Amino acid sequence: MRIGILGGTFDPPHSGHLALAEAALEQLELDEVLFIPTNRNPLKKTRTGMAAKHRIAMVDRLIKGKPQMAYTDMEITRGGASFSVDTISELQMVRQADYWFIMGADALRGLPEWKSPQRLMRMCRLAVAVRPPLIVADVLVKLPEEYKGKVDVIKMSALDISSSELRDRLHTGQSVASWISPEIQQYIETHKLYRNA
Repeated sequence: MRIGILGGTFDPPHSGHLALAEAALEQLELDEVLFIPTNRNPLKKTRTGMAAKHRIAMVDRLIKGKPQMAYTDMEITRGGASFSVDTISELQMVRQADYWFIMGADALRGLPEWKSPQRLMRMCRLAVAVRPPLIVADVLVKLPEEYKGKVDVIKMSALDISSSELRDRLHTGQSVASWISPEIQQYIETHKLYRNA
């Protein structure tokens, strides 16, 4: 099995997350992409974010009808700060597979600051999304030499939205229809999310 891991706060999940998962499936010939909502991002100390139950419910709606996509609440159940190395280690124990950790080029730059990056790189490969105006060389130049052979590039088109921008739009009542599915929008409205974000 070839499995991609897509972690994040998914606050809220949007079309960019889905496009990344679909590109990873196709370009890396993965069997599955597993979405893993974080409990708490150790690199983001200020923002608390939406309650886990809502983020999980929205991810469930994002991937509905996508047989090669699934999600798990393992990081939320574990509690505390969510470290990728712990998650991959747990997954390897319960489900032997070849794993790719999917991330954006911006996250790759911070890899040396992650918990046990050398151990992480022994357990999985990195699938790094490169979007214009960045090129592959821009991404690899700041990466320690020892990691470069473990990186696979996912070529993506430019992304014109982020979760933080979507939260701002939702808070101010602007349309998010281009980036968030009707099912997720309905969930947000039903539960009155992001109104005071």
